[in-house]
Amino acid sequence: QVQLVESGGGLVQAGGSLRLSCAASGRTFSTYGMGWFRQAPGKEREFVAAISWGGGSTSYADSVKGRFTISRDNAKNTVYLQMNSLKAEDTAVYFCAAVGATLPLPRSTYEYHIWGQGTQVTVSS
Repeated sequence: QVQLVESGGGLVQAGGSLRLSCAASGRTFSTYGMGWFRQAPGKEREFVAAISWGGGSTSYADSVKGRFTISRDNAKNTVYLQMNSLKAEDTAVYFCAAVGATLPLPRSTYEYHIWGQGTQVTVSS
């Protein structure tokens, strides 16, 4: 079973960019679909983006479409979330998660069974 560790969070001004990384341990990373979720204080965890095991399919929440890009490098066991044109409302703890190889890409938290510990993203306005 893979273990996930996120990195790359931080404080950025509105309009700026950040790239989050999620490094996975284990030899089976390429058999998992991967997702990014976020949770703001007092709110439920919400879907941000997902990518299929081979990277050929992606899915985005409407709130980030056109600003965020999910990608993966199976040789490095890593999935990325490039975040551009950041807004104050993007402030949250961002989590990566793994799901079995399935399409369409799931958007519900309960479908993902392996989670990282999260990384804080704070966007100042």
